[in-house]
Amino acid sequence: MSHLPIAHLTLYKHGVGYFQRRGNVTGDSLALTFRREEMDDILKSLTVLDYGGGKVLGIDYDTPQKKAERLQGCSVALHDTRSLRDLLTSLRGRAVGLHTSSGNVVNGLLVGLDEAPEHPREESRVSILEAGSSTVQILPINRVEGVTVNDDTAADDLRFFLKTAVGQESYRSITIRLSPDEHDLQVSYIAPAPTWRVSYRLLVEPVASDEPEPQFQALLQGWGIFDNRLEEDLTGISLSFVAGMPISFVYNLYTPRIPRRPRIAEPERTLNIRAARHDSMEEVEAMLRARVADAEPPAPSPAELAGTTVQSVATGKSLGELFQYTVTEKVTVGRGQSAMVPIVSDTLDAGKVLVYDSEIMRDHPMAALRLTNSTGLTLEQGPVTVLDNGEYVGEGVLLFTPVGQKLLVPYAVELGVLASRETSSGSQLHSLQVRDGYLLQNMYAIVRTQYRLENNTTEPKTILIRSKQTPGHHLFDTPQPVEQSPDWFTFRVDVPPGESVEFRVQERKLRAVTQKLQDQTLEGLQRYFENNFLDQAAFEGLRSILRLYTEVSKLEAQIQEFESQRQNIFTTQRHIQGNLGALGTQGDEGRLRSRYVKQLESLEEQLAGLVAKIATARGEIKSKRAQIQQLIAQLESS
Repeated sequence: MSHLPIAHLTLYKHGVGYFQRRGNVTGDSLALTFRREEMDDILKSLTVLDYGGGKVLGIDYDTPQKKAERLQGCSVALHDTRSLRDLLTSLRGRAVGLHTSSGNVVNGLLVGLDEAPEHPREESRVSILEAGSSTVQILPINRVEGVTVNDDTAADDLRFFLKTAVGQESYRSITIRLSPDEHDLQVSYIAPAPTWRVSYRLLVEPVASDEPEPQFQALLQGWGIFDNRLEEDLTGISLSFVAGMPISFVYNLYTPRIPRRPRIAEPERTLNIRAARHDSMEEVEAMLRARVADAEPPAPSPAELAGTTVQSVATGKSLGELFQYTVTEKVTVGRGQSAMVPIVSDTLDAGKVLVYDSEIMRDHPMAALRLTNSTGLTLEQGPVTVLDNGEYVGEGVLLFTPVGQKLLVPYAVELGVLASRETSSGSQLHSLQVRDGYLLQNMYAIVRTQYRLENNTTEPKTILIRSKQTPGHHLFDTPQPVEQSPDWFTFRVDVPPGESVEFRVQERKLRAVTQKLQDQTLEGLQRYFENNFLDQAAFEGLRSILRLYTEVSKLEAQIQEFESQRQNIFTTQRHIQGNLGALGTQGDEGRLRSRYVKQLESLEEQLAGLVAKIATARGEIKSKRAQIQQLIAQLESS
């Protein structure tokens, strides 16, 4: 949309492109046209450099209004089918010159237009107050052949209306103001653009080798795919593709913002000034809250023939976290067209394997190619078509792969081999420790994964099992994996023809479980001893501790019983003492009183006996707890 052509284009994976225009410009301005939705990115990124020594004085652009909104303040409004009559109506009261069919020019102030509805061309009249006189001249509209607008404001409004009418609603213009001279300009910016894509082909062929296993090589072709959605042809441009994800976002710079201000009226003489100030502060607070709520976030690739026919025309370089493919040949793509550019063409060592991954294919292993990225380029993710000896054998997805890393490309299902996977879990005691009165049990949490492979073909099969690692667990009693990543184990399993093979992967994680020593049982200790988790000394010590805890529990139960008896005696004493207060000292009451007194003396003797028993029991508990602590200390130090 500009006569300054695009010289370079860089496309990214997140929906933007970096455009660079370059060329010679004569004059003091350069106009560029963009889609309305591109303007925020243009204002955020537009960069202008003049390599010819000139100066960039500024940049103008259309105000973001619809056509009708822009023309609201314009005094001239013309209809599409009646422009002359609308012009004469809009110029009422303005100085004009009317050119008549007789060759005369009538100058003056336009009074107006009187339209005849039935025959507007023949019967309508235009009236003008002649300059320098009080005469209003009336002319038939069909005699007016031209109009000179002598009023500067009206002439400017007419030009503005016509310029606005030419513009398109969905496009906006940017004008770069330059010093009057010759310019060698480079204009660059980012703008929304379709993401580039990549597709690959793998052409596999066997190679002669002395190795016992067949050896293969694969020609990897990668094609970058992009679209020209611009309103212009791309001719002889340099082109780059960037793999990765730079930070990008949309920031609203194009839409003008006018912050709200509080409206404060002139107070009347009887108005309470405190109330006026209070109201205005509430408006200010509401305005500030609205501004915060409305604020924009700061943000959004037969093998030998193919290798000689299609060659990569791209070089690659690392850009920190990104990787850039630069197409070395100039590219031409017409407006509204798309293109494919070869960006990778290299031969890799390849291996054919069968891979079982139950998360991808539950019942069968997959035929796959094992490769190492020795292209010198980071490979972007994309679909891949696999050809073996010139025949199509399947498709897969090549994942994002940095230079030097291995990649596995599944492309077909091996139906001649059945596979299954079952998972179970459990726990196993590892060791025991005594610590601070607790029995610390070191337990293994165990995850077991059982694989079964059944080869129903007449050839032996070697299958790579990809088993997902359980977080925090480690392998035990399992053959060493041939490969290991942070998330996966890979095991090699050979399956003879017509046979089945079971393969188990075992993982475990050590965790600690604590239990009070006094909660143990003699039967439990006996099992620990019999399974060699306790030696003779530890077993005897723990058994003594357990017996002492049992004796302490019995003594504590006795104390509880003694305390219950004491409470019963206290209750009986209070009852007797209450009765004594109501009895006299003579006769039957005196004899009953004496009996109550003897009963109280007997209860006091019982209380004294219970207190002595409680004290004795507590002394024994203290002694036994000391023995327990001594035994625990001996066990911890052993």
